[in-house]
Amino acid sequence: MDDLADRPLAGITLRLLSGVLFTAMMVCVKAASTVAPLGQAVFFRSAFALLPIVAFMAWRREFPAGLATRRPAGHLLRSGLGAAAMFASFAALALLPVAEATLLAQLTPVLMALGGVLLMGERFTVHRGGALLLAMAGVAVLVLPELGGDGASLKGYALGLLAAFLSAGALLTVRRISRTETPGAIAFYFILVSALAGLATWPFGWAALAGPELGLLVLSGLFGGAAHICMTLALRYAEASRLAPFEYLALIWPVVADLAIFGLAPSAGFLLALPLVLAGAGLAVLEGRRIRWLLRR
Repeated sequence: MDDLADRPLAGITLRLLSGVLFTAMMVCVKAASTVAPLGQAVFFRSAFALLPIVAFMAWRREFPAGLATRRPAGHLLRSGLGAAAMFASFAALALLPVAEATLLAQLTPVLMALGGVLLMGERFTVHRGGALLLAMAGVAVLVLPELGGDGASLKGYALGLLAAFLSAGALLTVRRISRTETPGAIAFYFILVSALAGLATWPFGWAALAGPELGLLVLSGLFGGAAHICMTLALRYAEASRLAPFEYLALIWPVVADLAIFGLAPSAGFLLALPLVLAGAGLAVLEGRRIRWLLRR
């Protein structure tokens, strides 16, 4: 292990900070969603995230040389899936509390494990089966209380699930291209494609934003870019196994944000779904680590 990877306290601190920054990004997007169309929110979040990402790459002397790629088609697929996931997650966020939208995003590791079986020929194990059953049970207890309601929450849940599926596909693509591509290049091209996709919605009508809403969208990009940098450095300073217990602390901040900013208390469905979804995600992550360990032997 190199010196950079042997700083667990720094890694844990950065992982916790990334959770705060991601939550701040989601709060900004949700607060602006009442006036800003979806594509406009995606554009601002992506365009202004480029600023910290490029500054970080320049600091590491990876810009622009680090953008050279041997896998343009891989970047296009990863970026397209990631951009679609951002559209879906922001649409879900406009309809759901921040905590529920964040919880649905925790399904991504489970869906990645399933995708590894269906798309990459990996073995279907007891751990993967258990992760899938727990995740399905968590989704069921979250969704069932809303059946017969006004339909807005159900639409939000469907969009959140779609975002998790698309994110899983994007991350499976990252697993393939990361053998030859740098993390900076993967992040840069994803954000660039997302910004262009958001900009493409301009002809369909963007809002003339006042100062506060414009500021929120700019901050969403800066927070999102900074969060990505913190997560990257956290994984560089500490092994994923050290960071795993702190992954779940990231759900504290969305609950606090819902209560303090939006006046939304956690629903009974959320409280019941929380341990089930997190347990399923934990099993999926453990299985992923076991597979990587076997491959290294």
